[in-house]
Amino acid sequence: MEPHTLAMPEASPNLLPPIASTVISGNPLDPSAAPLGYAGDVAPGQAWQLVQSGQATLVDVRTAEELHWVGRVPGALHVEWAIGRQQVRNERFLEQLAQLVPPDSQVLFLCRSGVRSVAAAKAATQAGYRSAWNILQGFEGPVDTQQQRGRIGGWRAAGLPWQQS
Repeated sequence: MEPHTLAMPEASPNLLPPIASTVISGNPLDPSAAPLGYAGDVAPGQAWQLVQSGQATLVDVRTAEELHWVGRVPGALHVEWAIGRQQVRNERFLEQLAQLVPPDSQVLFLCRSGVRSVAAAKAATQAGYRSAWNILQGFEGPVDTQQQRGRIGGWRAAGLPWQQS
């Protein structure tokens, strides 16, 4: 299905505020019922605007090693979706998320390229989070023609704030 842009209404507590949102599919009036299994996808720049305005919480689901070696978003919460180099699924993900973010909050998930963050958004939605979103292209974006990330998409390539350890 072709992505389209919607203006989100102000009144609904289930939706992102009235900043245009890229929704790939689903019912924008009920994100938890979306065929995607989560509310939808937002561009990195839009995600940063929502976090800065206090309208959403950013949760980085990358490993602790990725945050240390690749970089992190200032102020982002951290709950690993998978742990260590072996990428073993964090069985306590939902428990740890619930300790940091209430289920009625708008939560934006970020990973390296947008795969783990989709899985996290789906799991959060299934666990009762009413507005769980994926940040498109993740922190590093897709690989380029030289098989490198961080140049053609994602958080860093968009010029958004990040810090190196």
